[in-house]
Amino acid sequence: MNPSQIAVGGDSAGGNLSAVMAIKAKEQGSPPLTYQLLIYPAVSTDIRFDFPSMTENANGYLLTVDSIRWFYSQYLRNEEDAMNPYSSPLLYKNVTSLPPAMVITAEFDPLRYEGKAYAERLQQAGVPVHYTCYKGMFHQFFNLGHEVDAAKAAIMEAPTS
Repeated sequence: MNPSQIAVGGDSAGGNLSAVMAIKAKEQGSPPLTYQLLIYPAVSTDIRFDFPSMTENANGYLLTVDSIRWFYSQYLRNEEDAMNPYSSPLLYKNVTSLPPAMVITAEFDPLRYEGKAYAERLQQAGVPVHYTCYKGMFHQFFNLGHEVDAAKAAIMEAPTS
């Protein structure tokens, strides 16, 4: 393992944890991260659910808004926690100097707009970002690389080193 080449990555809640780890590494100065791979990341735990994709894709596409509410009830103690940048990285004030990122979202995913919003925040702060929204796909599609062509493409797009 090369300690100068550490990256983080995850999907959904794992994308949340990866984004938070990138923030924490930046704040603490170590370990220096070289990349973050965020696959349909849950980067906003704002319980108001005001992203359009939360209503457009609320039901019928594997991940539902009701299940997201349940997940948040397991993850957050209260509404104050929902507004903490360490649970909701989209609220983090200074995203400059975070490691380069790839953000992958899916067209029929309630988390699509928050993932896109995070990619845009990073780009506006000068962080190199590659963003792709996979048309016709849904939450968890990345895990179907053995069956779904778009998932195979997403896996191939993700860096391996």
